[in-house]
Formats: sequence, C-alpha cells, structure tokens
Amino acid sequence: MKTVFVTVGTTSFDELIETVTCPEAVQALKAHGYERFVLQVGRGSLLPDADSCPHVRLEAYRFKDSIAEDMKQADLVISHAGAGSCLEALGAGKPLLVVVNDKLMNNHQLEMAKQLHMDSHLLYCTCSTLTETLRTMDLSVLQPFLPGQPKMFANFLDKALGVK
Repeated sequence: MKTVFVTVGTTSFDELIETVTCPEAVQALKAHGYERFVLQVGRGSLLPDADSCPHVRLEAYRFKDSIAEDMKQADLVISHAGAGSCLEALGAGKPLLVVVNDKLMNNHQLEMAKQLHMDSHLLYCTCSTLTETLRTMDLSVLQPFLPGQPKMFANFLDKALGVK
C-alpha cells in the first residue's frame, strides 16, 4: 500500500494538515496511487481522526521519539520546510515535497527549499499551491541527495545563504 508521510516537525502548521487532508488533495494523492496517509501534526490544534478522510487509511499523531520508521515506510514525504525534517527525508532517500509556510516572517526556509529544488532534490510549494502541485508532480525528476559528504553540504549552504 503506497504511503505518504506528512510531517510538521516540532512546530504547529495546521494549514498544511488541513490542506493535505482536504478532499481535492486526497483525490490528487489517490490518483498517484497513495492509499495510506500518516500525519505527524506536532503542536498544532488539528489531530484528524482515522475516518476523517474517506477512501484512504489515515493515521495521525503528535510526536514520537523518532519518525525514522515512518520515513522508511513512506513512498512520499510531505514536510514543512524545516532543515532537520528536509535533511532526514533526503537522507532516507525518499521523494520529498516541501511545503513552505509563507506566513512566517524572515522565512529562511524558502531559500533552502528553492536551492534544493534547483538542485533537483525536492519539489516545493505553499499550502495555496499544494493541491495543484500534487496533481502535476513528477517525482521521477528528483535526484538523490548524497548524505555524508560534508563538502557538498557546505557548498549547498553557501549557495543557499548567498555566501558564494
């Protein structure tokens, strides 16, 4: 059963949880063959119950000691744009769709998502464009992010932060 794992990390990002579970987004994911949704909702006020999305198997929780197993089982990871969550998904070799919270001030997450997208490591969008991105996404264009190469990561950070 194809699984999508959605994570907001330790933050609150109700808009992402609300958008990814709306009927249009669920239908777009189902069209790509996803039938199981696992949602890590963090400190948000929303904790969808198992029957809130008809025709898919939905599991939701706030926190676990580790999300590594959920990442491992996922066929697609949809994540907020936190560096830790992004690097964990990329390190696990999972296709990654990053949803930037455009409501945040001084949003460094956008620069990181843009750079990783330009390097073909992930797709990114905002909540307002999530459903359309899900409809049109082509995960075959993504390239692996090779972990354990500190020089590559340092160069990536330099580019993302505009140092080089």
